[in-house]
Amino acid sequence: MLPPSDKLAICFAHVAYQLQERFSALETGINAFAAREPGTLENRVAEADVLVISGLWHDGLLDRARKLRFIQAIGAGTDQFPREELAQRGIRLASAHGVNYRAVAEHAMALILALSRRFPEARDNQAKRVWRGMISNPSQREDELGGKTLLVVGLGQIGGRLAQLAKAFDMRVVGLRRDPAAGRGATDAVHTMNEFKSLLPEADFVALTCPLTKETEKLVDAEALHLMKPSTYLVNVARGRVVDEAALVEALATHRIAGAGIDVTTEERGELAALGDGASASHPTHRGRDSALRGQCDRNPPRQSGAPLARRRATQPRSVKPIGASAELCRCRNDPIAPVCG
Repeated sequence: MLPPSDKLAICFAHVAYQLQERFSALETGINAFAAREPGTLENRVAEADVLVISGLWHDGLLDRARKLRFIQAIGAGTDQFPREELAQRGIRLASAHGVNYRAVAEHAMALILALSRRFPEARDNQAKRVWRGMISNPSQREDELGGKTLLVVGLGQIGGRLAQLAKAFDMRVVGLRRDPAAGRGATDAVHTMNEFKSLLPEADFVALTCPLTKETEKLVDAEALHLMKPSTYLVNVARGRVVDEAALVEALATHRIAGAGIDVTTEERGELAALGDGASASHPTHRGRDSALRGQCDRNPPRQSGAPLARRRATQPRSVKPIGASAELCRCRNDPIAPVCG
């Protein structure tokens, strides 16, 4: 039970979002304060009846939050919170389901376009002042999306919106969801999640838009990557732990797949996030797809992090662009210079 509004205290905890300022402008008369860094949050969480939070959460806050009765997650996911312990303490948990589904879907589509149109190479060439010549090998050129098959893993609001966007590019879209009877939306066909691996060999792009559950953790493992065509691209806008990152690093290094658009990683400075030239510096969670409210992470350290766009890197001069031995990353979505992104 929450106290009456004149005795209620709300803590808005986020490193960047101006939630407390927006709330105060409503002139509700309810006491509210902001915590923008871990130390402030740990020192003041004991004052809060309601906590609005995402990336700053860690389970150690519970022992300090003696008054806490309600947690509002800023993002759609709640896998970072210990639900059983919250229930035992009488703390209710709510998600912001659907708050940014359009922004995330558009970001996934942007990653697909970046991979298909080879924006990472274009950006690197711009930085190095290289004018790339004509390429005779079609597999190393920019490509069109029309007629390509996109496998959308998780046909919720994000996956459903991504399917709509992909259809606008004349892609063939196949969706996976727990209950196909819920409808196929804009997809050409819908299947159960159990059919995931059997559908991989026909996919040109595999987009992960599913929640993190026991069933989806490491869904994309070494076996799944082996089932993909060498020309397939993986796009992850779900959770880092949906992918076996060690297996993905190996698949990129050995050319098992063509590349990956990675928006989330399990560790902010892990092996996957460190691929490529100068790509190991930290960067805020999901910065590239922030809308009015956004911020999700895996439950407790290691933190979930937004990561750059990965692709196999050429070992010969960049003006030739042959396929090489390791992965290449690009931060086009975080780059302040573009519109050209190349």
